[in-house]
Amino acid sequence: MAREVRDAAREGWARGNRGPTHDGWAAREVRVRSRQYGDDVLAPQHRRPRPGQGPVPEVEAEQGLVVEDFEGRFCGAVVAYEKDAVTLEDRHGKRRSFPLPGTFLFEGRRVTLVRPAPQAPAGPARTASGSVAAPDQRAKVARASRIYVEGKHDAELVEKIWGDDLRDVGVVVEYLEGVDDLPAIARAFEPGSGRRLGVLVDHLVDGSKESRIAAAARSPHVLVVGHPFIDIWAAVKPDRLGLDRWPDVPPGQPWKEGVLARIGWPHRTPADIADAWRRILRSVAAYTDLDPALLGRVEELIDFVTAPEGA
Repeated sequence: MAREVRDAAREGWARGNRGPTHDGWAAREVRVRSRQYGDDVLAPQHRRPRPGQGPVPEVEAEQGLVVEDFEGRFCGAVVAYEKDAVTLEDRHGKRRSFPLPGTFLFEGRRVTLVRPAPQAPAGPARTASGSVAAPDQRAKVARASRIYVEGKHDAELVEKIWGDDLRDVGVVVEYLEGVDDLPAIARAFEPGSGRRLGVLVDHLVDGSKESRIAAAARSPHVLVVGHPFIDIWAAVKPDRLGLDRWPDVPPGQPWKEGVLARIGWPHRTPADIADAWRRILRSVAAYTDLDPALLGRVEELIDFVTAPEGA
């Protein structure tokens, strides 16, 4: 009996992969395809192109595009491309490079894989201040004119937003660690024709100590402007830090420490203050993250120190 079943099985496979039919076994046919080329792997679209044949569609080698080399030996996604080569990575992480342009199979059809066309810029590049970025060029010699700001944090914020613009026009920004001695500092700068000084002061409001100091320092070649904030920190829009508003700090209390205490950040040591400022500065990426009351004053200073003589 067993021998008869084996003979029937051999006879069945010889007739085209059909199962044995002895004792009522159902006949079945198994169809196997090694790749998903469609029903006809010999169809014209799957054949290697010959000289004079019609054009083959071009497909750009975009990142993530899954193709198979025309010999059917490697299938993978595009992970990199160069001027004349493309790199594919299969599902096991193995990589192979192929020449570009080259013939591949994409969704079962022959295509010519080509390097992606360069993307046209949507518009002129912009700096963090919103200005049109200048083309790359050699570093410029610094002007004799300068911009002074009140403290280190002021200088770092100005650099982050206007740094590219200032380098383009050759203007250096320095910080003073306070403005109590501003009139003497301005005189020591020796301002004059071609040597202008612009100064940014915190909390420059009518009737304040800062307003009296600024008035004593101004001259035709010295421009002192300011913003209304007690500290440059408050020029950063509070919602960038998840705050509804900057908290009020009663007069007589250190402003930075008072603010940090009220928003729940560490505030007891100089290291806490430094960490808080780094966190605030990281929240600033462009001029849109700052209050307009600061933006206009900085732009005014840049225009002043770069104005041509006689302006």
